[in-house]
Amino acid sequence: MPDAFVRGVFVLTTLVVIAFAPLAQAQADAAPSVLAQPAPPDTPERSHALETYHAGRFVEAMPLLENLAAEYPSDVQIREAWAVSVFGYSATISDPETRRKARVRARSLAVQAQKMGDNALLLQVMLEIPEDGSEVAFSNRKDVDDAMKSAEADFARGDMDKAREGYLRASLLDPNSYEAALFIGDTYFKQHASVSAGEWFARTTQIDPNRETAYRYWGDALWDLGKSADAREKYIGAVIAEPYNQNSWSGLSQWAQKTKVQLNWVRLQDKAKIVSTANGPRVTLDPSLHSEDPMFKPWLAYAGRRIQWQKEKFKREFPNDAKYRHTLLEEVDALRLMVLALSQPDVAGKLDPSLAALVKIDQAGFLEPFALLNHADADVAQDYTSYRTAHRNTLYRYFDEFVVPKTPVIAEVSNR
Repeated sequence: MPDAFVRGVFVLTTLVVIAFAPLAQAQADAAPSVLAQPAPPDTPERSHALETYHAGRFVEAMPLLENLAAEYPSDVQIREAWAVSVFGYSATISDPETRRKARVRARSLAVQAQKMGDNALLLQVMLEIPEDGSEVAFSNRKDVDDAMKSAEADFARGDMDKAREGYLRASLLDPNSYEAALFIGDTYFKQHASVSAGEWFARTTQIDPNRETAYRYWGDALWDLGKSADAREKYIGAVIAEPYNQNSWSGLSQWAQKTKVQLNWVRLQDKAKIVSTANGPRVTLDPSLHSEDPMFKPWLAYAGRRIQWQKEKFKREFPNDAKYRHTLLEEVDALRLMVLALSQPDVAGKLDPSLAALVKIDQAGFLEPFALLNHADADVAQDYTSYRTAHRNTLYRYFDEFVVPKTPVIAEVSNR
């Protein structure tokens, strides 16, 4: 089933601060910041407009934000909120052509915000609107799609009770609709009924355990109930479901910020690369490495084993594959040989923190999760789905024991 873009925007509008996944943190840090803009005027009109917007009453917020954008054209936050509100308003329009034009306008406003320096995750979602304003259906069944779109219109107006009725109708028509169950939970969450919200988010994870959103929302509901440890578990579940999706990490990153802990994310700085030449694959070592460096032999061992895979081992292990691919099996084999070299007495006491952590990860039996999550390229990532199917608990234990520190339960609550 297609992941309906509509709620992809709506659910992000209540994120006041969003932290990117560790996998993408460097890009986020390097991007231009909205904070570089002049401070916007703190007026009652601006506060009221943003309160209306964050409450999800997009139709009501839209003209307020449009007036503020005209008065303060350099206010990036207002421009972004206006774009999202126009998009929300589009869901209330019954005429397809008028609705399409409203979506085009929403995207245009999002582009303007981007040019003004906005690099928020919400804006990136907005920019995924097709330039022609075309829509993705919630379902290939017209009755389900109609019920969902009607409910979305009520949601955009801020009528959570009526929206929930529409989502329930869609869920009864199609009990396997992920979006219908998810959005029912979201209406409860907006009304601060977090227990009921959590029940629906739990049901949604059963419909499809390999999509991240319901875990993340479930974590939000648990956090609002003061259950920090339980929220941590669900935020980890979101990453396990879709680790290469930037959105999956937002809940876990926010949880870490609020609990004032740092994720123990091991970033292994590659000092050996395999390059293709006319005569076959060749090892290229980092210029900083020299033969007397204690790390020289471990990195050479890693690269040498990968060369073996390209020359012979891949064909032996995957006889039915016509073309070589960097696999999880190869990466773990090479890393394990490297760990063996790192464990030698003349090297063990000279490791940098990332290599020392790698040795501990191997000793705990988590080299596969590390390879898939911390050291994967596009080829290795292809093996994630099958590994997750067979070893979901191992992935959770890796996060639980190595990546995400445990913290005492805290009383602070937040809103998504």
